Amino acid sequence: MNKKLFIAGNWKSNKTLVESKAWMDQFHSDLGDATVVLCVPFTVLSYFHDVLAASQSHLQLGAQNVSPFSNGAYTGEINASQIKELAQWVIIGHSERRKNFGEADLVLQQRVDRALETGLQIIYCVQDDHSSVPKGVHVVAYEPVWAIGTGKADSPENANAVLTQIKKATGISTGIYGGSITHENVKSFVTMDAIDGVLPGGASLDPGKFQALISAAL
Repeated sequence: MNKKLFIAGNWKSNKTLVESKAWMDQFHSDLGDATVVLCVPFTVLSYFHDVLAASQSHLQLGAQNVSPFSNGAYTGEINASQIKELAQWVIIGHSERRKNFGEADLVLQQRVDRALETGLQIIYCVQDDHSSVPKGVHVVAYEPVWAIGTGKADSPENANAVLTQIKKATGISTGIYGGSITHENVKSFVTMDAIDGVLPGGASLDPGKFQALISAAL
């Protein structure tokens, strides 16, 4: 396989600091030449930043959201500069943010702008090939809403067709698939021409399953 794989595990709103330490103690995967990003809750970003630096791990770190505002009087928000101290990546536009928090294209564009201003790299999630994608996005993730957390993945062929169209329309070179990805089905996706990697959720919560998924993808 000639392509450089991109795998981003999304923990969503899971794991305490104690649970995160237990996960890290058990995770010993060979990442090969793949880019592997772990997108964790804000509460454990600092821990992972420090432990990955100390271990010289090639595992990269991402946040799951970013404020549409810069620093200032925005109580409860985590801005891009704060994230950039700890992580290299941020997920923007995940279907759960769109559905549960009503995030529309305007606020997502603002989040992208703030991330780009600080040099954060962006994983931008879309639901289909008609979704708008802001300029400057580094990785686009196709995640059909009906496949998130259902155990029912899209077909590799359809996901490939959708990402082909998205990459053609946006000029983004890295396109990944998210939605009920497991170590058992990941290879069928990443062997498709237009699919450069995956965005697993539940499969990244267990260190053994995440290791198996990375190995299967490689």
